[in-house]
Amino acid sequence: MSAPRQTLREVKRTYLEMSRREELRPAAVPDSGARVEQVIGCPASFYRYLYAEVGRSHHWVDRAGWTDDEIASHLANPHLTLWVLYVSGAPGGYFELLGHADGAVELAYFGLLPEFKGRGLGKYLLTVATERAWTSGARRVWLHTCTLDDPVALPNYIARGFRPFREETYWVDGG
Repeated sequence: MSAPRQTLREVKRTYLEMSRREELRPAAVPDSGARVEQVIGCPASFYRYLYAEVGRSHHWVDRAGWTDDEIASHLANPHLTLWVLYVSGAPGGYFELLGHADGAVELAYFGLLPEFKGRGLGKYLLTVATERAWTSGARRVWLHTCTLDDPVALPNYIARGFRPFREETYWVDGG
């Protein structure tokens, strides 16, 4: 019996940046119950939940197998901050900001839980994430997205003022 045939899917990754705070085109808060809070001392189980639920339909697999110790080590990085969007008390999404030695701040992970999509919260969360990056003293804010992400991700980044600066193609298991 032959092994199942592996199907590969082409993915395009786009890197975007903002080089000046004034380039941010903010979006208003779409829901009076929305607030974003920094999480200090995040339990591994809550981090795992956010990562799994936000990334479930976007092929987020690189951290899926992390142990509690690996998550704790990641979150202990002094150059990393974790922020959670709450809507009327329920977690609706999150982002991670990672400072780099060159003064750049990377929006390393970003997204909404499925139940919170389509309500304008992604625009608001991206605005807050970018503002927090600039407030932290960033010399440049950057991120990357890919064709596995939500189809509105790239247009949202561009609408907020980010500009593409590099693209690359890679392949993932599509089966």
